[in-house]
Order: sequence, then C-alpha cells, then structure tokens
Amino acid sequence: MFIISTYPVAVIFCVITMICWGSWANTQKIAGKNWRFELFYWDYVIGVVLFSLLSALTLGSYGHGGRSFLADLKHADSSNLVKALIGGVIFNAANILLSAAISIAGMAVAFPVGIGIALVVGVVVNYASAPQGNLQYIIIGIVLIMAAIIVNAVAYQKSNKSNKKLSFKGLLLSVLAGLLMSLFYRLIASSMDLSNFEQPAVGKMTPYTAVFIFSLGIFISNFVFNSILIYKPFEGAPTSYGAWFKGKFTLHLTGILGGLIWGVGNSFNLIAAGKAGPAISYGLGQGATMVAAFWGVFIWKEFKQKDTSTSGPITAMFLLFIAGLGMLIYSGV
Repeated sequence: MFIISTYPVAVIFCVITMICWGSWANTQKIAGKNWRFELFYWDYVIGVVLFSLLSALTLGSYGHGGRSFLADLKHADSSNLVKALIGGVIFNAANILLSAAISIAGMAVAFPVGIGIALVVGVVVNYASAPQGNLQYIIIGIVLIMAAIIVNAVAYQKSNKSNKKLSFKGLLLSVLAGLLMSLFYRLIASSMDLSNFEQPAVGKMTPYTAVFIFSLGIFISNFVFNSILIYKPFEGAPTSYGAWFKGKFTLHLTGILGGLIWGVGNSFNLIAAGKAGPAISYGLGQGATMVAAFWGVFIWKEFKQKDTSTSGPITAMFLLFIAGLGMLIYSGV
C-alpha cells in the first residue's frame, strides 16, 4: 500500500486535506438552489463511501509496503472496528449539524465557528492521546485560531443585525457541530497503529481499512439521523424520500461529487497522520475553516453589505487563521 515516509510530504497531504474539507460544501451551495440539504446529504454520504472503497482497493492494496486492504480487514480486532464505526456515527451527527448551519448561516460562518471549535478541541484531545510536535507552538496556534473564531462571530453579528433569530440558530448549530466534530478523529486514529503502517500491531488497522469502516458508520447512521431531518427539518417544510428519488441526475451527481471531495481529504489526512502525528495532521486539515471562509466571503458573497463594517474583522480573521496554521506546521519541524 502507499505509505508516506517524510514530514514535508505529510504536510502537503494535510494541505490537500485542508482544500478538500474546505471546498466540498460548495457542492451543497450549488445544489441548494434547487435541492434541500437533507436530500443533498444522502448523495454526499454515498460519495464518501464510494471513495473510501476505491481508495482501499487501489492505494490501500497495491505497493510494496504494508498489507493489502482485504488482508488488513481480516486481521483487524473487533474493538478497533467498533471504534472506527462509532467515529463515523459521531462524525455524521456533527456533519449533519454543520450542513444545516451552512444552509442557514452560510459557509463563511458555519466553517470558521463550527470547524474552528472542532480544530481547537480536537487538537487538544489528539495531542493528549498521542503527543507529537512542539506543544508550545501548538498552543500558540490554537490561541490564534480561537481569536479568529471570535473575530468571525463579531463580523457575522454585524452582517445579520436585521435577523437576530436566524443569527442565533446558525451560530448554535455551528457550535454544536464543532463540539461533536472534535471527537470523531480520536476514535478512528486509535483504531490504527500510527507508529507503524507497514506492520500494524495485532488487531490494529491501516488508514485505508479504518477509513472504509469509518465511512460505513456514516452510511449506517444516516438512515437514522438524516431520516429524522427529512421529516423534522431545522428550517422549512418537511420533505420525503420520494423527493430524493425524483431528483435530477445532475443534482445527485453534485452531492456525490461533494462526498468524493471530502473523502479525498479524509483519506489523505489519516495517511499523513503516521508521519505528522494526529494532533498536527488533524489541526492542519481543519484549516479548512479558512478555505471555506474564502469561498463564502469572496465567491458566494455571504458578507456582502452596503457598508464596510465587516471588512476589517474579515481581514483580521484570515490573518489570524493563517498565523495559527503556520504555528501548527512549525510545531512539527
């Protein structure tokens, strides 16, 4: 299977993760013009599962290092399979809340607040479980990113003075999504042997197998979580599975594309974790907040106002995020 051997390559993979995790929601924005996010989300989940299987059967099965996907699946201990599966369930609950927040508050708010919180809490959790990297620089990076989250919330309030109810709901869903999102990575990381992908410890999995089981957790739990939202949505009238089957092929394809994009980022991030460590790998990947904020501000014009009251806070948010991510990268050198 394919294994990363150097820290610089691991950082490159984390940057790709950052771009993918920060960009997949564009497909939701595109489909959202004619498609409810609850219906979009089913296609997204299908895309995530498809990529995890494709990755496992290709990158995870060919090459000179480690064991193949099917052999690794056979050797995996049931407790580690359950950890990865539960990680998928927790991620799915968090991502559904994030998707709802995107549909209500937009990418420029949901990502910096939700994923920003997930980044801060997740880095702490993952470092405590597997210390790797300079703790001092990691802490500085976290503080800078927390400041960026606060500045973004201030900008959002300024841009939504006319709709305080909507503002509160969007922020609340983002916060809840972030708290849940901070927990899933530790579970999937603990199901792998991060110190040795070539010869994992007895019962442990390679990242390719762990990602596949994780994706199954997302898929299975979606029958519960998303079914509830289809009939009891956060916003708007209830919809139905009948509406999903009536959707145009292009709409389904857009959602699947979103899942494929996220899946690339997820696989690359866990492949990189072996060299970068889970705290740094996860933290850099969740720099997706900055990428998503860029899309939301400059492409979707989610902060467009007649005055310039939000331009200062938005600029400060980007600068703080960049500085914080720079500290996380430097902590692993």
